[in-house]
Amino acid sequence: MNIKTKLITGVTAASILFAGSLPYNVIAKEQSSFVEYRSDNLKISQIGQYDSKSGIGGTEILAYDESLKKAFVTNGAKSGIDILSFKSLKSDKFTELKLEKRILLKDFGIENVDDITSIAAHPTKDLVAISAVANPKTDKGYIVFITKAGKYLNKVQVGSLPDMVTFTPDGSKAIVANEGEPSTDYKVDPEGTVSIIDVTVTPDKFKANTLSFQGVLLDDKVRVSSKGTTLQQLEPEYVTVSEDSKFAYISMQENNAIATVDLTAEKILHVKGLGVKDHSIVGNELDGKRDDKTNIERLPLLGLYMPDAIDTFTSGGKTYILTPNEGDSRDYEAYSEEAEIGDIADKIKLKAENYAGFTQEELDKMVADGLLNDMKKTKVTIENGLAADGTYEALYSYGGRSFSIFDAESMELVYDSGNEFEKITAEAMPEVFNTDNEEIAYDKRSSAKGPEPETVVSGMVNGKKYAFIALERVSGIMVYDLTVPFEPEFVRLISSRDYSEDIKGDVSPEGLRFISAENSPTGHALLAATHEVSGTVAVYELKEDVLNKKPTLKEKKDKKKK
Repeated sequence: MNIKTKLITGVTAASILFAGSLPYNVIAKEQSSFVEYRSDNLKISQIGQYDSKSGIGGTEILAYDESLKKAFVTNGAKSGIDILSFKSLKSDKFTELKLEKRILLKDFGIENVDDITSIAAHPTKDLVAISAVANPKTDKGYIVFITKAGKYLNKVQVGSLPDMVTFTPDGSKAIVANEGEPSTDYKVDPEGTVSIIDVTVTPDKFKANTLSFQGVLLDDKVRVSSKGTTLQQLEPEYVTVSEDSKFAYISMQENNAIATVDLTAEKILHVKGLGVKDHSIVGNELDGKRDDKTNIERLPLLGLYMPDAIDTFTSGGKTYILTPNEGDSRDYEAYSEEAEIGDIADKIKLKAENYAGFTQEELDKMVADGLLNDMKKTKVTIENGLAADGTYEALYSYGGRSFSIFDAESMELVYDSGNEFEKITAEAMPEVFNTDNEEIAYDKRSSAKGPEPETVVSGMVNGKKYAFIALERVSGIMVYDLTVPFEPEFVRLISSRDYSEDIKGDVSPEGLRFISAENSPTGHALLAATHEVSGTVAVYELKEDVLNKKPTLKEKKDKKKK
């Protein structure tokens, strides 16, 4: 792979990011640092930034209105939303975006709500949906509807802890994932549900049809062996809807599963588990040790995919689901499934039958040579891998440190990026490999989810479909070409974090929003990324890279004909 790198920065961080023989350029700009690590024909530049001035939690999720060119951003630090205009954005020019209006949740006069988790802008109507969490969070929450100017319209009660809301592409319904997390003392643990709101009527007639998982078929890979009943353990997290608006697919992160909802019948069809990623085999290596070294290797870990913010795309008439394999644990005051290997080392007796990459002899030797001590800080779950005699025959870790593609109909794994995220970030930014999002700490996250893929969106640029995957901890965005769903190709790693300080520039991407060229104020596709820790929004412009363009297969054939 012919990889080129470029760094645009106003600080002296270039020497930190690109060591060795990798080439880079440093160009003084008004913006913060911009890192581009590339291999293909896409030109990406940062053309805008919004600073909420609210710090951590200041920007979390962004919705965009295509006709008004406005962005609606949740501000968790202020329990409100910020409205921005993208009209001032210019191609190839950096613009500091200004706040147009801030609306606080308390302004709506709704009692016992204190947090916003998600926001969506209707594709055609003057309608914005906001998911508001009750206080306490175990009570039923609301979807608050406002106009795109910020005027209150109505509120609709849904399930407990509505974590995500989205409109169907045809604009007929709002779909809500009600996570139903337990209280920290576990005295109250609501059931997770899915709400569907018909928005074809006037706002005063909006009403939720809240669906229970009672009687829904779960396959044997769905994680429901934790504390509480099965219905209490099922926790819907994030919603994506098929292009034809017929089906919703809902990630259930702690359950390591995806639910399918028939939106015509308004019925949950089934929940299917995603299985595990065997880190003992070639291609699935990881750095699973916090030892101040970069060592991507095969280890006896089984990674639970546990995706958060998923997306769908269509190719060849089939619908596929993109998953950023973040990982998450049940970790509360009264109960936690999380442990470090050092905490349970005396109970670990690894069995080769659980791993495709190691024999029993190899496992025994690795343990005898101090493997468990080397991995003493590595986080695993105590809920999986436990044998009848109380020993752990396999170690299950959180997340896949990758993105995957699943067939939406069968939920079979089509593709996984394997070890590429850690390999690429190790090459591109070796001095901050597996750093944290609140401090520069080399190798800190190797023992827990690595770069931590948080969210994914897909979009078309110059006739080609791409996936954009945000890495929460290292603060980067991976770009892949999805032309062949079974064989996506790495295109770019970008970041506008400034690594000269712990929190500077755009830090910790939480949400992504793709804006097509026809709906962009610049005439080119845009990617907007909300960064939770820095409280900023970064706007990137996506173009064809004419100067570094490689000929396509068709172009090569045409040239031969001449």
